[in-house]
Amino acid sequence: MPASYSFTRFTRRALAGAALGLAFAAPAAFAQGAAYPAKPITMVVPFPPGGPTDLVARVLAQKLAEQLGQPVLVDNRGGANGNIGAQLVAKAPADGYTVLYNTSSIALSPALYKSVSYDVQKDFAPVALVAVVPLALVTHPTVPASTVKEFVAYAKAHPGKLSYGSAGNGNVTHLGAFQFVQANGIDATHVPYKGSAPADVDLVGNQIQFMTDTVNSVMGFVRDKRLKMLAVTTAKRMSMFPDVPTLAESGMPGFEVGAWQGVMVPAGTPQAVVDRLNAEIVKALKSPDVRERLALQGAEPLGSTPKEYGAYVKKELARWAGVVKATGVTLD
Repeated sequence: MPASYSFTRFTRRALAGAALGLAFAAPAAFAQGAAYPAKPITMVVPFPPGGPTDLVARVLAQKLAEQLGQPVLVDNRGGANGNIGAQLVAKAPADGYTVLYNTSSIALSPALYKSVSYDVQKDFAPVALVAVVPLALVTHPTVPASTVKEFVAYAKAHPGKLSYGSAGNGNVTHLGAFQFVQANGIDATHVPYKGSAPADVDLVGNQIQFMTDTVNSVMGFVRDKRLKMLAVTTAKRMSMFPDVPTLAESGMPGFEVGAWQGVMVPAGTPQAVVDRLNAEIVKALKSPDVRERLALQGAEPLGSTPKEYGAYVKKELARWAGVVKATGVTLD
């Protein structure tokens, strides 16, 4: 399996691990955080409202508010691939009342930006891995290809003629497409946008010809036949698109990537508070109504212990550092 697109599998045993870890937590720790939360919690979402990250975050925020008996207020602080919101939370009081709903971009930024004002592993305490939204390879309907193989052949027959969009330089939608283009020897032009929404509009308008975008961003256009979905980036086919093959099936063995999402708090937050948040997130992700709402958006609920999430982020930092280096992209 070529190293250039070898991806780690998302943990499937995290929910059980979280429950086991909480069962053995010291009673004194829970007693210390028994009064939490005593006031509303602010969930900072470092991307614009209405986008793929915001949609999933709001499902979780609503459920947590029900479970905790306190409002969980979503505060959208978009910009700089999630860095603006992350910087805000890194400097917030470590009391559990300001949490970061982060995405895989937090593992990309240290390699992508020349200077980042926070250290992912030192300035944050991981709480839980929440969900992953797979990517899908989509094309404009005028592209004469119904399979990945046909698309690769068409692209190679028209070097330099095709353009692909992304939600921004260094975004997972950019790096996913870059891996696909590089692995298949395709000569195409990357066009970065300020989010998935404007990129999708231009793809529907044939200003660009293809993209690897999050499933929840494009599935409406696919169902309306305004876009064609050639493949998904999950290890197995998605239940909502059973006839759409994976890229792993389509000539790229081992390819698996998605826009994962999680929750972090400022470093120094009391462990009892971290444990309480983790327990409530895991509980929410087991809820049938939450799972149903996430499935409708193409998001797969995950869950993890804080320790598992911290280890996962560490591996992702190393993995994406190599991918970003291969692209040659750097941002100020």
